Amino acid sequence: MSVVHLQNVEILNDNAPFAADPYIFKITFECISSLKDDIEWKLIYVGSAESEAYDQELDNCMVGPVPVGVNSFEFEAAAPSPDKIPASDLLGVTVILLTASYRDAEFIRVGYYVHNAYDSEELRENPPEQVDLSRVRREVLVSKPRVTRFNIKW
Repeated sequence: MSVVHLQNVEILNDNAPFAADPYIFKITFECISSLKDDIEWKLIYVGSAESEAYDQELDNCMVGPVPVGVNSFEFEAAAPSPDKIPASDLLGVTVILLTASYRDAEFIRVGYYVHNAYDSEELRENPPEQVDLSRVRREVLVSKPRVTRFNIKW
């Protein structure tokens, strides 16, 4: 049985410029028993479906001590580094993963599809040879998160 129950994840800027704006999450969870150690939260950007080598950990934070009850915090993570993403994967659909671990054991993972596209119909229909990141926006599909829970020893 899990000691921590994720109640809500709200992405405060689900539609933003691709490379300029950070991701900002408001995370609310309930803890049903006090925890001695901190919970580690991470945000991972999947740079390419072809290889994990392009995944980027955008940020991580430790939350604790965690009291019994409902807890909430904001987690801000920088945008991914475009130079670490294959040019062919800068536009289109990818994934971000929000994970939580206790004592190095992941107990929950929330995945969101992210659609990266030009900000105008004209550029979407006739894209330049090189991606112009100043005109690319990301849209996180917040209505369809994929939540995976893992049993761990608390």
